[in-house]
Amino acid sequence: MPAAIPRSSIFVSSVQKELQAERRALKDYVHGDPLLSQFFEVFLFEDVPVSGRRADQVYLAEVDRCDLYLGLFGQEYGCEDTEGISPTEREFDRAGAAGKDRRIWVLGADATRHPRMQALVRKAGDQVVRRRAASIDDLKSAVYASLVEHLSRQGIIQSGPFEDGPCVTAHATATEADLSPEAVAAFVRHARAARQFPLPENTPVANILAHLHLLAGDTSSRAAVLLFGRDPIRWLPSAEIRCMHFHGTEVARPVPLYQIFRGTVLEQVDLATNFVLSVINRSVGTRALSNAAPVAYEIPPDVVREAIVNAVAHRDYASAAAIQVSVFADRIEIRNPGGLRPPLTPEKLRFPHTSIARNAHLCDALFLARYIEKFGTGTLMMIRESRAHALAEPDFATDSGEFVLTLWRDLYTTIHLAGLGLNDRQLAAITWVKTHGRITNAEFQTHFSAAKRTASQDLSALVAAGVFEKQGTTGKGVFYRLNKGAPKGHKGHST
Repeated sequence: MPAAIPRSSIFVSSVQKELQAERRALKDYVHGDPLLSQFFEVFLFEDVPVSGRRADQVYLAEVDRCDLYLGLFGQEYGCEDTEGISPTEREFDRAGAAGKDRRIWVLGADATRHPRMQALVRKAGDQVVRRRAASIDDLKSAVYASLVEHLSRQGIIQSGPFEDGPCVTAHATATEADLSPEAVAAFVRHARAARQFPLPENTPVANILAHLHLLAGDTSSRAAVLLFGRDPIRWLPSAEIRCMHFHGTEVARPVPLYQIFRGTVLEQVDLATNFVLSVINRSVGTRALSNAAPVAYEIPPDVVREAIVNAVAHRDYASAAAIQVSVFADRIEIRNPGGLRPPLTPEKLRFPHTSIARNAHLCDALFLARYIEKFGTGTLMMIRESRAHALAEPDFATDSGEFVLTLWRDLYTTIHLAGLGLNDRQLAAITWVKTHGRITNAEFQTHFSAAKRTASQDLSALVAAGVFEKQGTTGKGVFYRLNKGAPKGHKGHST
């Protein structure tokens, strides 16, 4: 089991006698709350047993020990020491000198506030953000919100989208220093050219992050680290793409080719796309039209890239699982942790639909870099381009909390079909089904000038060869579509 997170110490500073009820109410509230009690313990000076130490030694030592300083500034200033300074002001100064997280609430009316306390309130306002509280209930509510915000900033609890939180480890929090200025500048150059991004390239990084909503308070958000981090895997260990190439149609060891891509999400998309394109079939044309010989891939590169970008944009980055890209002999599977966001379903992805982003700010940046369009058109483009290149339509599915996108390779090439003894009508029918998705007996008769009996024989032979699969049972409800498994005689190798 993971080690328990140690509770943070809160030092409550105020004039003890004046705000005795408020101090006690806060301690009881924090210790009695199911959430806050797991992460905080409250120190009140009045709860310290009698000892031989001076009072100032005790309370200043507790200020040094605490994780958060919580100041309650009321009407009274408090007893002054030989230098004319009250314990409350001493505690405030000590916490500031020690770099503690200080949070101040001002209680009561300014008109009746002691002049020295009024000066302390102004002093605090010059150094930290202070808030007002009108009652004990108001104070408890405000402190609760403040402590939850503290836990969220520390990455201990999640409030709001995961991408918007800070990157936190046991020893550090990611800051602007953990981002690559070169990556930010390259993004700005590309976004200005692609989408008329308004900020110039020499804009300070902090201003660019703020414009893109990539700040978690005053530090870099997880989305910022994913986009521009020097070493994103340090902060988000599962933010990688694992690419595998199998010669057959099933996962089998040893894996012939296995690569893991890290770096920024933009780099991951480019590297994973290149991996797939390097192992699928491709043909090289002649230089008849240009000095460079054209290369034609069995799956359009735009479709491959869109499938991988989809996984990067919509994955659940809180998951310990990584994106997996598996190239098989008959298909490419892209798996990313995180299912579809309601009300989307796999079937709805085949029709015009609204884009529902899990990582809105990451998607905004991908849009500006022209990696995505943000209009729910990516799946429709993949379907359209697959049809245009005589490929089976992509499959969309969810599986145990993962989204699975499958791109089908062209198994039915001339080389693969040559040994099946198919006639010209059957070869033409395969091309028809690649483009139209299905064919009926009547359509076969019409388009290939075949008698009904001939059509039935040709279609049955295609089913027996493992090229077509029959859908439906009788009559007009029967149709044939491509068998997405490897056809008989297919050796399961790519060139």
